[in-house]
Amino acid sequence: MAAAIKETNFKFDGQTDFYRGKVRDVYYFGEKIAVVASDRISAFDVILPEAIPFKGQVLNQIAAKFLAATQEIVPNWLESTPDPRVSFGLHCKTYPVEMVVRGYLAGHAWREYREGKRELCGVALPEGLKENDKLPHPIITPTTKAYEGHDEDISREEILAQGIVSEAEYLQLEKYSLALFAKGTEMAKERGLILVDTKYEFGSHNGKIYLIDEVHTPDSSRYFYAEGYEDRQQKGEKQKQLSKEFVRQWLIENGFQGKEGQQVPEMTEEVISNISNRYIELFEQVTGEKFEKTNLENVEKQMETNINSVL
Repeated sequence: MAAAIKETNFKFDGQTDFYRGKVRDVYYFGEKIAVVASDRISAFDVILPEAIPFKGQVLNQIAAKFLAATQEIVPNWLESTPDPRVSFGLHCKTYPVEMVVRGYLAGHAWREYREGKRELCGVALPEGLKENDKLPHPIITPTTKAYEGHDEDISREEILAQGIVSEAEYLQLEKYSLALFAKGTEMAKERGLILVDTKYEFGSHNGKIYLIDEVHTPDSSRYFYAEGYEDRQQKGEKQKQLSKEFVRQWLIENGFQGKEGQQVPEMTEEVISNISNRYIELFEQVTGEKFEKTNLENVEKQMETNINSVL
């Protein structure tokens, strides 16, 4: 089994701070940041005990591709990718909401709908929908951004009433999110895929809104294969998909949904290898490019050298 990068602990000249998120290690340098995409994996807002080889490289390279492809829609934080697992760019003040855009009734939205709810984050849902049905139009179902524990659903009305984001800024975030989703949908279609749902994070710098974090990756998005979608829906079959949902389903089937008292099932070498292969499959399907596994010999030293090269 290939080695996996579970965490990094670099110390750089000029470093002003450090933050370890669920899957990323962030090094701060005043107005700039270096973000290391580790191979950690989270589900149900819990970091799983085993890391997934090449997952960080997959996420970083997909994100870089889509950030470049969408920069005419909204400016983004990324300035360079000095290493296959590292992104370097602008340090923005994060808006404390994640903009989740859904084009289909899947995942969390379906689980809520199945329980009888016909409103999600203040958005009304029509009766008579089945799992994975296309929605009449894409909807935005925001969540509060939790740095620990679970993100929580929230409505536009609650965001504005609580003053979490100003009305003018929030309306701009909605506009950007729907435009990004349209672009992501178009790019997915070119690859024989359907962009089902995704999330966007934004930040501000000197009064300007920037798209931050990753975009349209398997950690932030769900894709279906377009071929056979309608046939599978009519027959009530599961959709063939590329996303992290298969990890969540494996956890659910083994009695884990991140709830108190539940134990993460054993992640065997076979399970880890399967997850790694699925991430690589998604990279190749989404980008149309062959995934080139980086040499893992001295990989951390190489990362450190590459980050120093842009400081």
